Amino acid sequence: MVRRFTSIFLLVLAGSVCLILQASAGPGNVLPGQPKARLITSFPFQELSNGVILIKGCIDDKPDSLNFILDSGSGGIGLDSATCAYLKLPLTHSGRTIRGIGGKKKVPYANDNTLNLPGGLQVDSLNFHVSDYELISEVYGIKIDGLIGYSMLKRYIVRINYDTHIISVYTPGKIKYGHGGDLLKPIMFAIPAIPAPLRNGVSTASRYYFDTGAGLCMLLSEHFVKDSSLLAKRKRWQKVIPTEGQGLIGRLNMSITVIKGMKVGKYWFEDVPIYLFNDISNVMEYPELGGLIGIDLLRRFNITLNYPAGEIYIIPNTHFYDPFDYSYTGLVIYFIDGKVRITDVMKGSPAEKAGFQPGDLLIAVNNNFSNNIQQYRELLKNAGTKVSLIIMRNKELQIIKLPIKSIL
Repeated sequence: MVRRFTSIFLLVLAGSVCLILQASAGPGNVLPGQPKARLITSFPFQELSNGVILIKGCIDDKPDSLNFILDSGSGGIGLDSATCAYLKLPLTHSGRTIRGIGGKKKVPYANDNTLNLPGGLQVDSLNFHVSDYELISEVYGIKIDGLIGYSMLKRYIVRINYDTHIISVYTPGKIKYGHGGDLLKPIMFAIPAIPAPLRNGVSTASRYYFDTGAGLCMLLSEHFVKDSSLLAKRKRWQKVIPTEGQGLIGRLNMSITVIKGMKVGKYWFEDVPIYLFNDISNVMEYPELGGLIGIDLLRRFNITLNYPAGEIYIIPNTHFYDPFDYSYTGLVIYFIDGKVRITDVMKGSPAEKAGFQPGDLLIAVNNNFSNNIQQYRELLKNAGTKVSLIIMRNKELQIIKLPIKSIL
């Protein structure tokens, strides 16, 4: 049985990771005879790197428009500490602890606040856990003010349409999902977990968090990988490449590789990129779960999150056959103080061999001078090609050619 949670937030992009975990109770159920679900509002969302969903919202009567990540991997709802200070929200120091990759820490709460979403939807009586989201903002190059998880999702039916970039919110009740998709029945506490068979010379089964806040295809615990022998019979071409993660609680070593196949609902995917990490805090609750499925895979579906009924409906969209990202450069970049900075260069990587150094400022990629870290990351995803990067080092501009390798 999966233990109950209140918050897990994980984001992985270009070697960066952050994760939050803490505790709570499960959702209610749709009662017999309940009326049909009623549409409350529909509004657009912005798609960030790897499919992460960004929506606008306001807190209480504050006019400031804030940026929230929609995160089914969060068993609560969160706000950035700097945003709370700016909005002058009072904090309660409850002594509650979050634990994540690399350790754990205590966090305060901003209690009894209202989240105002587009279309007039007001979600009241919310207790936000408060933490520092500066790293998340540096990953995306825009201010991230918080994340929206279970505390909001448990009250509604939420439809995510990646074809139109529209989110629709309904009251709980009877709803028609349509035809051609698959209805999942996850283990449903604060965070949904679904079975997903894996195949890589051997076949293995476990449950995995269904995490729309994780900007990757899949993340597995090294304990699960070892005990299942998932990589024991991997082919010679299946490289296990070291990379680096950095979370809210510190840095950690990770690896990235490819598995031959995995199944989500009735849908099989081949040659799926996966991240591996040493789950020191046992955030993934192994052996009950093996890891999580992230939004870079899930964005290939239009998704209905029906927490009140304990259901998730997925149907392939126009991105279903998008190729996976197998690129590898070894560059770790963040948007810091208004500039794209190279903060680390992996040992033995193409970036190190090309001559990049931590501290270099990334000025342009292939004549793109936008200073947009998300655009730069997209330009660094074309495996098998070579790109020209303009950097500034010691106040001098340099042009460096960087081959983009493949993890295949």
